[in-house]
Amino acid sequence: MMFRLVRDLAAAGVPVAVACRVLGVSRSGFHAWSTRPPSARSVADAQLSATIVAVHEMSRRSYGAPRVHAELRLGLEIRCGRKRVARLMRAAGIGGICHQRKRGRHRPAPAPHEDLVRRRFVAEEPNRLWCTDITQHPTSEGRVYCAAVLDVFSRQVVGWSIADHIRAELVVDALQMATWRR
Repeated sequence: MMFRLVRDLAAAGVPVAVACRVLGVSRSGFHAWSTRPPSARSVADAQLSATIVAVHEMSRRSYGAPRVHAELRLGLEIRCGRKRVARLMRAAGIGGICHQRKRGRHRPAPAPHEDLVRRRFVAEEPNRLWCTDITQHPTSEGRVYCAAVLDVFSRQVVGWSIADHIRAELVVDALQMATWRR
């Protein structure tokens, strides 16, 4: 790893002696490494990398590592590991096309009605502003739905309704109870 950095620095114009001293590498070790013939593994990786690039180009640059690996094993009958293919593809700077799912929250749809309160839940006197909510509660016999009407001024529940369905009459019953009580 350090020898490669010395080689890159030397190619950029930095003297080898300075690069070796800065990186803490002996000059004799660097020169021995640079004159050493390439290993069989690096030669095989270079050949396989060229084949991977060809397969990737053949797929119109759409295949990722799993499909390139399958094409090498089944189509070209080249035995190699999937992770080796992924490593060589990363080194060559190629990758497949993937349609990633959008992460995070989805933005809420625009409200179908005008916001008369303007998200300001404050009332100056009782019965000027009511809020409603529906909740679902799982039970051993099924789901139960509860609709509640809240007076914003006193923060009291002024009407409610409970049913095993979530139809409009559930909310209507809660509103009728609130008007009856207030």
